[in-house]
Amino acid sequence: MLDALLPLLLFALVSTISPGGATTLATASGANFGWWRSFPLLSGISFGLASMAAAAAAGLGGLILALPSLQLAMKLVGTAYLLWLALQIARRGAPGTAAATEKPSRFLTGVWLLWQNLKAWAMTLSAAASFAALTRGPETLALLLGLVFAVFSLISLAIWCVAGVVLARALKTEAQWRILNMSLGALLVASIVPIWL
Repeated sequence: MLDALLPLLLFALVSTISPGGATTLATASGANFGWWRSFPLLSGISFGLASMAAAAAAGLGGLILALPSLQLAMKLVGTAYLLWLALQIARRGAPGTAAATEKPSRFLTGVWLLWQNLKAWAMTLSAAASFAALTRGPETLALLLGLVFAVFSLISLAIWCVAGVVLARALKTEAQWRILNMSLGALLVASIVPIWL
């Protein structure tokens, strides 16, 4: 059974740990707010991806990808939202300063970040199509993909968040914090490009 699941586990690992909007947001949150205050955001992103994978296995992903007008609307709204998040990150200063945003992103921010991302829909739909033979029906496939993506995304996001925490410990000055936050904001903007390709 593990031999049959190994390709799915590798697919989930590679797709969740590779850099992108969610991992950039996890790193920025870890650097600015620490692990515990970032956990609601990480949980929201993980839940968002798991629910997307389950929905893709149940057929919703195919419906979204079949409607060009809905795709365009999701791209526009998603781009605007990511630009807004990037601006919030880039404008932050060192934690505890007036330029710092004192409230970390919440659970629903993480869910929304994933649900509006067409690249994530395409990835979960690809997983549903590629690994459909592992189960006897769409309900079981939805449960399997939801569970696998929930676990792997939470692990991957935790790694990126801890990287942000470690990076924050190395920063000593307001200028260093500004450079970090502006860089993370720029990376979040760069993560928008694949949405339009």
